[in-house]
Amino acid sequence: MSTTQIKTLPFGKTGRNVTAVGLGGEGVLRTCGEEARAAAVIEEAAASGIGYFDTAPAYSGSEGYYGAFWRSHPERRGRIFQTSKSAARTAGGARADLDRTLGTLGLDHIDLWQIHDVRTRQDLREIEGPGGALEAFTEAKEVGRTELIGVTGHHDPSIITYAVENWPVDSILIPANPLEGVIGGFLDGTLAAAKERGIAVIGMKVLGGSHYLNPKAGIGPELLLRYALTQDVSLIIVGCSTSEEVRLLAQMGREAEPLSSEEEEKLLALFRPYARRLAFYRGVL
Repeated sequence: MSTTQIKTLPFGKTGRNVTAVGLGGEGVLRTCGEEARAAAVIEEAAASGIGYFDTAPAYSGSEGYYGAFWRSHPERRGRIFQTSKSAARTAGGARADLDRTLGTLGLDHIDLWQIHDVRTRQDLREIEGPGGALEAFTEAKEVGRTELIGVTGHHDPSIITYAVENWPVDSILIPANPLEGVIGGFLDGTLAAAKERGIAVIGMKVLGGSHYLNPKAGIGPELLLRYALTQDVSLIIVGCSTSEEVRLLAQMGREAEPLSSEEEEKLLALFRPYARRLAFYRGVL
């Protein structure tokens, strides 16, 4: 195992630093009944120096797998930034989600709690309206059940930009892959709005659920990871299914060099002809 530490970056203006790569809550963690495989991935991430763990109630057994890790390794809590999410749109639903999340994780607080998968104007109205989920999120931060709050989304950049401009969030979680470099919205408008306000930006969908891997065209995981790390983000998260995938992610967090402008343009050119077909997570463009 390399003795070189994974690079760390400021998490917006929060005063916290995070590792440049984090373990996503999908991959093998988005399963049920795979305790041994999930434990191996989480243990490898911790051993490799990955200091950011992502999960959500929507990710099948993910929170439970992390909970088993924390019950076995409470001594590591201070070194790892643990997050979760809630897709509830009401304050009552969000509070119930947080109660379950903390119970499942076996923790008294998390580092970041995120309003999950915000897609539409109707979502915005419900979340920020009277009795909406934003009420529960700000309350949880005030009482210390979460240190920070954030919002996530991958459908419509304008929706997440609205949240950046109007909600008291500390972070956003948005797609960071070459498709986004082609179609625009998240990696220019939303990201710029967040950076202007000191809000941390987390990159997701780095590999496009592995759909963007194309060895014949020279597009391997290393290249896509380098692309995401080249963007102006605090970190990227990737779901992993094996210890080998975790080790590659950690290696890139230690050693990856930013793409040159020439390398980036060459990669984007490979995505341009297929942009609409590859935008499966965006909804209707």
